[in-house]
Amino acid sequence: MCTRSIESAADTGGKIRFGIVLLPNFTLTAFSGFVDLLRLASDEGDMSRPVRCSWTVVGPSLVPVRASCGIQITPWTTYEEGESFDYVVVVGGLLHSGPSAGEATLQFIRAAARTSATLVGICTGAFALMRAGVMDGYRTCVSWFHYWDFLERFPRAEERNLVADRLFVIDGRRITCSGGRASIDVAAAILLRHVEATIVQKALRILLVDDAQKGNAPQPYPPGLEPATHPKVRRAILLMEQHVGGPLSLAELARRLDVSARQLERLFLAETGKSPNAYGRQIRIRTAAWLLTSSDGTVADIATSCGFSDASHLGREFRKEFGESPHAYRVARTQSRTAASVQV
Repeated sequence: MCTRSIESAADTGGKIRFGIVLLPNFTLTAFSGFVDLLRLASDEGDMSRPVRCSWTVVGPSLVPVRASCGIQITPWTTYEEGESFDYVVVVGGLLHSGPSAGEATLQFIRAAARTSATLVGICTGAFALMRAGVMDGYRTCVSWFHYWDFLERFPRAEERNLVADRLFVIDGRRITCSGGRASIDVAAAILLRHVEATIVQKALRILLVDDAQKGNAPQPYPPGLEPATHPKVRRAILLMEQHVGGPLSLAELARRLDVSARQLERLFLAETGKSPNAYGRQIRIRTAAWLLTSSDGTVADIATSCGFSDASHLGREFRKEFGESPHAYRVARTQSRTAASVQV
């Protein structure tokens, strides 16, 4: 695999070439959002020709790669037969459901890092870049949801270089992205290096995106996470969000944060006015309320998925929070939503 200089490609009017690596269980939204913006910005009209840039899906073999949703995509070529690329984009997805990047993929990433190519990690693609050893000294952006997964897998990583409160980070020839819709923003930021802004804006409008977000735009945190919150409290809340179905004890939270249980309690009271246990309970109650109005799950199933022992337990806690039973809450919100849709 070889690469050409990005600057020379742009200066000579040549195509900007993207090599896209799909990891097992990759996120389809992240991949399709990135590629679709390239497609729309690459040509005029509705032709979808690779005029301004081109993209190739590469892999260790031509065996189809399964996305997390079950759709399979076959690489167009192998690493050995791949053409030259200006950007090597690694798209990740699920972390805990099977094999991740194989040794051939890691070697491909390392080879790209020795050239002038820019490496792009989308979603958990950043984990593969870390495994390949090509992120030393670079800032790495991950989703807030995968913050602790990252630190657990890479304990020697410098925490000061880990960014979990921004959509994406561009650091020299390394670009990492939190995933999801932010993949469109990353594609826009890359294209703005090489083509006119009006072309990129047109592509965004076709995708019904008002405007691309900048890298310093904040990730959409779950309820309760505010930028001014103490870092230890913010991380504890992230852990609570990640373990809604199996709540961590106060002792385990404190251990993971490297503080004492008493210190964590003091921080929570100062920042939120609640104890860690009370705050965690509120997160689980709010999650249950959301599931009651956005899913068809039974109250018993929702109770289990939100860390309550049974439907009765959820019912007691729900009445304390909302003054009504889960069933009444679901019926009232469903009727309200139906009435609003009829009026429209």
